[in-house]
Amino acid sequence: MALLSCNFFSESLGLSTSMTVILPQQTRSQIGLENVKRPGPHKTLYLLHGLSDDDTIWLRRTSIERYAAAYGIAIVMPQVHRSFYTDMEYGEKYWEFISEELPELARSFFPLSAKREDNFAAGLSMGGYGAFKLALRRPDLFAAGASLSGATDIAAMTENPDNPRSGLLQTIFGDRTVRGSEDDLLFLLDRVSKSTGPKPKLYQCCGTEDFLYADNQTFRTAAEASTLDFTYEEGPGEHEWGYWDKMIQRVLEWLPLETEAAKK
Repeated sequence: MALLSCNFFSESLGLSTSMTVILPQQTRSQIGLENVKRPGPHKTLYLLHGLSDDDTIWLRRTSIERYAAAYGIAIVMPQVHRSFYTDMEYGEKYWEFISEELPELARSFFPLSAKREDNFAAGLSMGGYGAFKLALRRPDLFAAGASLSGATDIAAMTENPDNPRSGLLQTIFGDRTVRGSEDDLLFLLDRVSKSTGPKPKLYQCCGTEDFLYADNQTFRTAAEASTLDFTYEEGPGEHEWGYWDKMIQRVLEWLPLETEAAKK
């Protein structure tokens, strides 16, 4: 695999930002790593960070480069600060950035496929919210979305005056009502479920000791009643990297990918 740190200017944000990218590389003599590189533009996973992290965190806290090598998939990890992947009321247009500008820029820089069936999103915590938001709001662009310990009931979070993140959420959403809007995953899920258009596959997991477990159960119940292809997994785990390192491997297994070993 090739690892790249890409610094670039974003028109949507009006500032310079960064993304960390892993690209497939076929090797014959590398010890301890089975690399796969398929012909043509690469299938791509947009892997999203959480509230306190940045575009380097998945690489620093997990073995994502090693896990991805066997599948021949590119991994794009963008920087979005504490935006909740949203066009902020008092801040920058991070939804426009993540859903429109970033995929176009990434494909202009790197050999990434533009086909819907080759593009996926996944993330943890705030990034789980972002991944489901991409899959449900842009099902024309993303074939699958995966949430690991995601903030899946953002409307309830904004309505809770005792939420320790209420000040941050006010900065992001202002006084607008999130419930029933395009920032509400439950609203988006219902809309896509009832639509005749493309429907993304969804994967959700959460540790049973995670402080977001109850919110995840709310989304799970709605997703299981929807028309979408939905997979849910849970088990012992808190809001921490040991759990996410394990579960990102499950996400890669779940995605419509194939290893060379599986072909043999």
